Amino acid sequence: MLDSSALVKLAPGADLSRAQDRISQILAAHPDARVLDQEGYEKAVGAIVNRLLGLVTVLLLLAVLIALLGIVNTLALSVFERTRELGLLRAVGMTRNQVRAMVRWESVVIAILGAGTGAVLGAGLGVALTRALAGQGIESVAVPGTQLLACLALAAVAGVLAAVGPARRAARVDVLRAVVTE
Repeated sequence: MLDSSALVKLAPGADLSRAQDRISQILAAHPDARVLDQEGYEKAVGAIVNRLLGLVTVLLLLAVLIALLGIVNTLALSVFERTRELGLLRAVGMTRNQVRAMVRWESVVIAILGAGTGAVLGAGLGVALTRALAGQGIESVAVPGTQLLACLALAAVAGVLAAVGPARRAARVDVLRAVVTE
């Protein structure tokens, strides 16, 4: 097995820079080895964590994009399948703006339900992971309530934006054709 790291504890009063120089001399034959103090080690590990977090963020944005396309597709299919219902609603007095608002609210409900389910599952998995890693030094979990609420608000806005096309199509349904369609 290859050692990926080795920690050295200096005796009290030892000169840190002299110890680093001596260890660097010993490891001169290993160009991939680095000698770091505690601050440098924390920065190196922090950089790895930041890269991983960046990857997770990109994957999250991709998932959100796919979810928005799913909402648009669901609403478009809903409008297509409910053509008769939309025509009847318009025939009994519903305005175009009310039809658009109905489709937008449907989209917002879908988006908030999806984001809320994801937030609850994510927080639950975070708590479970924290408990599983308790022996590794992770003792607490912080649930960012403000950020979760902001994400829910953004999901509602994204739901409204996703509904623009389907709501426009629903509002343009020809009342006479929709009512006689079987």
